[in-house]
Amino acid sequence: MEFIEIYTDGSCHTQQCIGAWASVLLYKEGKITLSGSESDTTHNRMEILAVTNSIKHVIEHFPQINEIKIISDSQYVIGLIDREKKFIAGNYKTKAGIDIRNVDLVKELLTLLKTIKVEFTKIKAHQKPSEATKYNIEVDKLCREIVRKLVKE
Repeated sequence: MEFIEIYTDGSCHTQQCIGAWASVLLYKEGKITLSGSESDTTHNRMEILAVTNSIKHVIEHFPQINEIKIISDSQYVIGLIDREKKFIAGNYKTKAGIDIRNVDLVKELLTLLKTIKVEFTKIKAHQKPSEATKYNIEVDKLCREIVRKLVKE
């Protein structure tokens, strides 16, 4: 069984609603860094985009991979998977009858999870550098750098 390990993170400037996402894909001895940005966004959207864009990249560029291990510090993203049945039962609506937040990305993520096996691991954010945290720190720094650069423009 071939798998790829992915570290993801997202960040957003809350006043200007400019966000960025990043991921590091580790496969055999290789490392690929992906990133992107959006305006009019939120922190949670960036966290979901980091995961969905990484999964799509693996599906497109690594057809031999049959399992993805995602390491994220986002309780929000990891919690979405556990709430899938509730979302479906409620037609992706809140009790007030409006769409759940980020409904488009939540649906996309849950659909992607049916196409390839994905295992999520929650890692604590903003830890001291170590072998276990170095890639989480790397994607966090990259996201924040992108956001800072965009805010200055």
